[in-house]
Amino acid sequence: MKNLHAQQRLDDLARMQRDGVDVLVIGAGITGAGVALDAAARGYSVGLIDKNDIASGTSSWSTKLAHGGIRYLPQGDVPLVHEALIERGRMLKNAPHLVRPLTFVLPLYGYSRRPVGIPVAPPGGVGLREILGIGLGMYDGLAGKYNFKRHKGISRAETLALAPCLKPEDLKSGFLYTDGQTDDSRLTLAVARTAADMGAMIATYTEVVGFDKNAGGALNAAHVRLRAPGENGKEAVISAKHIVNATGIYAEVVEQLTGEAPQLKIEPSKGVHLVLRPDVIGIGKDAIVLPETEDNRIIFMVPWRSSVIIGTTDTGGGDLDTPLATDDDVDYLLRHVNRSIQSKVSMDDVISVYAGYRPLLQLRHARNTSRLSRTHTIVENTAGLISVSGGKLTTYRKMAEDVMNRVDKQAGEQRSCSTAELLLAGGFNLAGARQTLQEKAAQLHLPADIITHLDSTYGAFAPELLALIEKNPDMANRLYDDLPIIAAELDYAASAELALTPTDMLERRLHIGIEARDHGAAVAPLTAERMADLHGWSEDVKQEQTAEFLRYITRHEAGLRRSEPAAR
Repeated sequence: MKNLHAQQRLDDLARMQRDGVDVLVIGAGITGAGVALDAAARGYSVGLIDKNDIASGTSSWSTKLAHGGIRYLPQGDVPLVHEALIERGRMLKNAPHLVRPLTFVLPLYGYSRRPVGIPVAPPGGVGLREILGIGLGMYDGLAGKYNFKRHKGISRAETLALAPCLKPEDLKSGFLYTDGQTDDSRLTLAVARTAADMGAMIATYTEVVGFDKNAGGALNAAHVRLRAPGENGKEAVISAKHIVNATGIYAEVVEQLTGEAPQLKIEPSKGVHLVLRPDVIGIGKDAIVLPETEDNRIIFMVPWRSSVIIGTTDTGGGDLDTPLATDDDVDYLLRHVNRSIQSKVSMDDVISVYAGYRPLLQLRHARNTSRLSRTHTIVENTAGLISVSGGKLTTYRKMAEDVMNRVDKQAGEQRSCSTAELLLAGGFNLAGARQTLQEKAAQLHLPADIITHLDSTYGAFAPELLALIEKNPDMANRLYDDLPIIAAELDYAASAELALTPTDMLERRLHIGIEARDHGAAVAPLTAERMADLHGWSEDVKQEQTAEFLRYITRHEAGLRRSEPAAR
């Protein structure tokens, strides 16, 4: 498997400048990475670029679920749910180390009227359980052969046994159903690494600032500015036969760079999540769905790694580059959680808060548009730019297939898609790798929680981290006493996973930014020191990168209120 690192990025950039590419994909979120993989699998020469890191936008700020979207069923969006459930099943098969089934407990209270957004509230709640049962049966059925496990109605006592943190007052019964859980940024990384292994060239911190057109008015090159540490805004030109705009909330901005009228109107919707320790809430291994809010949404409480994630909101946007949670966002989530659980949580119990934007779409009058489903939209402007936006993390593969079908049409070809059953990086020979992990970890006397963490995070790559520990036992040291994240992961992320800055490393590769109460401040100097050694940074670059990471975590916590400790 091809490793991604700083020198590889420079080599890929040089090749793209020298030879050009068949398909240039702008945006290295889950959609862009998926397009790059599909394009490479079809035999195109591919370049994947992003102005920041892999998964640095929406694709790292999700609820960490691979799900069908149960709340869309009451809205009548059956095609969306069907597509997502099929893709959920494929994700489990294609990334077995990063996607796993997760059981959800859905409680039903006496005061419930429109749980999961059902359109009509039955008088007095009569028949509500039956309606939910029918809906969950449809959810199972739409997954077809890819269904994980059929839903099950459970009694009040069973509901409390599985979710003892719930308030028992007025609880009537509940349901169990199964969806998928993933690591969003690492899934995106796995897709990108798989694309690279199939020949795609990848250059993060490479921002598109303009385009060239041929005599007929069609795009044939992108002007880019290099933004990695120490590059100081150098510019380059990459020629391309086909250009795909997969920049999510920035899709309209990139369209404008072509000089043509934008065909997409992006309305960013902010989703906020809280991260807490599971013992604060008393949650077990199953997730919990709080099925009814005042604005007809649902809230998930999801055990994930060492934490529990609570989300999400749906509010208007702000600065696209820095999505921030407000006190109102936090209060909304805490209010609904405290309405449903026995313990009371406050902002002081919250380890971290993160926010991201979903690209909600309005189509302008456009030539040659494809509204392929309600999950995503593809447009092609008069200069030939193919833009894709909308969609869900779960349906990234289908979105990429639809985009590449459009590229095939633009090229006058018809190449087959092979990604439906394509194993992603880290999923190869997983059983053998896990046996090797257990054997070597025992020899190295690694604690059980670190072994579990390495397995669920790196899959078949986990033995490569043990090799680092064999060379230097200090690589087994924890970065935080209460987390299973170890020093070897710093070196591995820099040498194999294209982590170019401390923010890449601590936010998206190791997740320390959301799982540690100080968000990584304590290990920022160590991180920058290791990256300086591996990337050859000067002392000035090292100090600036440390300072930039500290500014980053300060910005994302700015203005959030810390109240008095919650009573126990």
